[in-house]
Amino acid sequence: MGMNRARIGREYPPTTHTVDASAAERYARAINEDNPCFIDASRPGGVVAPPLFGVVIAARAVAQAVGDRELDIDFPYALHGEQDMEFLAPLRAGDEISTSARIEAIEAKETGETLTVRLELRSAVGEPVQRHRFVLFVRARTGKSAREREKGAPRGGSSAGSPTAVVVQRMDLDQARRYAEASGDRTPIHLDESVAKKAGLPGVIVHGLCTLAFASKAATDSLCAGDPRRLRRVGVRFARPVRPGQELTTRFSEAGRENGSRVFVFDMRNSEDVPVLTAGICEVQP
Repeated sequence: MGMNRARIGREYPPTTHTVDASAAERYARAINEDNPCFIDASRPGGVVAPPLFGVVIAARAVAQAVGDRELDIDFPYALHGEQDMEFLAPLRAGDEISTSARIEAIEAKETGETLTVRLELRSAVGEPVQRHRFVLFVRARTGKSAREREKGAPRGGSSAGSPTAVVVQRMDLDQARRYAEASGDRTPIHLDESVAKKAGLPGVIVHGLCTLAFASKAATDSLCAGDPRRLRRVGVRFARPVRPGQELTTRFSEAGRENGSRVFVFDMRNSEDVPVLTAGICEVQP
């Protein structure tokens, strides 16, 4: 039957979240951030939260939308498919942020359906600070398992032309546990080997949003001279799961300019040259 298209356009009551300095720092350390902008309270102007901390702020709003029983989501077959985030203003300790969610689209795909949720994060005075596009992919019950998709993953190749920047990072063996504690996302496939294997995975996998946070760090460090305020957007498609301990390589290539910002495309690949993030895009303010 698929998801209930009558819910397209549905808006949900805003949720509120006050940015806590210690929670933001825990999140920064959980994604291996060493940027003093996020952890050195003595720096002029104080610290800001990592841009991806916005997913923690928006978590209840996402849960409210995705948890709408009238959508008829087949949860055992649901995966986080895509994430796109615009960063309009820094997040600082004490900021009270409200997040509104709206069902934007439900679309049929060759192997299932996608649900798109738009989220707007606003300050206490109503100014937008972030905008998110969250896409949930719900596999058809005859679709491939996660293990089968991994076996069929394309290998080799990357963005056309010479990359502007290449960044190599490594997931720690305890990365999934630390991210779960800092983000509040304790989904069992990130913490319990037996549950992950029952879901068709090779074992515990790192949260997709943790992998995106690594890409955000790579962009900030290599394209923004370490200044997170210059990173205005990052978006990806989650192509394959990442395992704790894996080495990851992100390649950025400049693709032009838009609205005064430099636009880069990128992908992230594991040590076996299998893409884990594809269709990556980020925008950097000069």
